[in-house]
This record gives sequence, structure tokens and C-alpha cells, in this order.
Amino acid sequence: MITLENDYIKVSLAAKGAELQGLFSKETKLEYLWNANPKYWAKHSPVLFPIVGSLKNNSFTYQGKSYELPRHGFARDHVFNFEKISETEAVFTLTQNEDTLKVYPFYFELKLRYQLIDRKLNLTYEVINTGTAELLFSIGAHPAFAVPNTPNTVYEDYYLAFNTDEKLTFWKLEDGLVADETELIELGGHRLNLKHDLFYNDALVFKTLQSNCISLLNNKNDYGLHFHFEEFPFFGIWAATDAPFICLEPWCGVADGVNHDQELTRKEGIVKLGVGENWSRFWEAECF
Repeated sequence: MITLENDYIKVSLAAKGAELQGLFSKETKLEYLWNANPKYWAKHSPVLFPIVGSLKNNSFTYQGKSYELPRHGFARDHVFNFEKISETEAVFTLTQNEDTLKVYPFYFELKLRYQLIDRKLNLTYEVINTGTAELLFSIGAHPAFAVPNTPNTVYEDYYLAFNTDEKLTFWKLEDGLVADETELIELGGHRLNLKHDLFYNDALVFKTLQSNCISLLNNKNDYGLHFHFEEFPFFGIWAATDAPFICLEPWCGVADGVNHDQELTRKEGIVKLGVGENWSRFWEAECF
């Protein structure tokens, strides 16, 4: 376990999956990250790579061959190499190996850079094409935040505040695949009130979100967090059934559609990276 710390926050990181496992505010004395209780969901904040969500029949086709990948890919299950740059920064790296090449025929370097900047945790994903052909990938975040995380509050006291959107259109999921059917949620004052039954049919999948900041707040006190993200064309919001957390998930990529032909080059949201090129995106969590 690696610890990063400054005057405001303290985070814990694991080499397996390069996973964030703790986000503690020294000012509020509160832990903001979900504790990975296996009764509900035994993860904290996995990285989704090289796919986001599920593939149709858990497989894809590339250059005439078929490959199988589990939901959300393999990065979260691999041990990353890491370097602690300073007390407030660490970099984790994963590259292809014999196991990954059997299920995903691409050469890559995936870096996760964690930085503490005052009250913010910044996580930057960087992908480098180290092969001799175009790299096809998706990547996504899956941080789970504890709800409730303050005394004398319950799940229904919490809400998400969107900095731009006044209404949300989400795509429904069928057995983990994106259906053609959508549903509209009207937001009162940019607010989505949290209720467990929002997620009884799996995640809410957004393709047209306009906001780049979502705040997790509650009606009982002034504690919360701001979740900033940029240039992620898809977004998921999810919680396990009746679980005391909420996942805020910016994605570059999305699960297969129910009618997808499974050809990777035609997969919705797939990122295509040229030989030797670099690609990056980031999100930030600001605790208060």
C-alpha cells in the first residue's frame, strides 16, 4: 500500500489495479471513499481498461480473430509497477504481457498518475501506443464514494448536483449491454436525489451529459465533494443493490449495444491511437 499526503488530504493506493483505496480529509475527519465491503461490492475505484462495460457475448473480433474479455477488461486485476515521485505524487504503469496478448492483441503502456493538489485528488490516465499498428482501446473510471459518510444521515439525504444539466437522458441496460431505449430524468434545480431504486436495473448510462462537475451533497450538513472531469463522452452512475455508496464514472468508451456486430473497429466510443502517440484524460475529487 502506498500513501500520499498533504496538509488537507490523505490517500491510500494499491499496486494491484493501481487502485485508489482511501480518500481521507484531514479537515473534516471524514473518509470519502467506499470501504469495499464484499457484502455489496468488493472494489473501491477500479480502472476500466481496455474496455468499459460488457462485450456482447464477452468477446470481440479483430482482424478476423475472436478474443474474449471480461466485463471492464483486465487492468483492475493486474499488478502495476509503480514509482512514488514525492509525498504527494505517484505513478503506476502497466504494459502488455503474455497473458494480455492472448485476449487483447495490442502493445500499450498505461499510466495512472495520482497527484494531491491542495484539497483535490487528481488522477490522470495516460495511454501510449508502443506497438507497430493502431491501438484500439476504451478506458473509464469507477470510483465509489461512501453514502452516507457523515453521522446522522441516511442515503436519501444525499443528492448529486450537476453544474450544467437541467435534465438527463440515460440509456437502459439489458444484461449489461446498452439497449436502444432511453429514459428522461428531469432535474429540479440541477439536482438528482439519491434513491436505492434508481439502480435496481443496473447503471444509468449517459451519452449526452453536458456537465463537467458533479457534486455529492446532502440536506443535513455542508460536507461533500466536487467531482471534476473533462472530455469524457460517456458517463455512468451506479450503485449495487441497496448499497451505501455511489459510483461516478467518466468513460471514454461504453458497453456494446445489444445490436453490435462485435467488430472492435466499429465499437461505439472506441479510441483509436496511432503508432507512438500519447493520449490522456483526468478527473479530480475535491473534498470539503
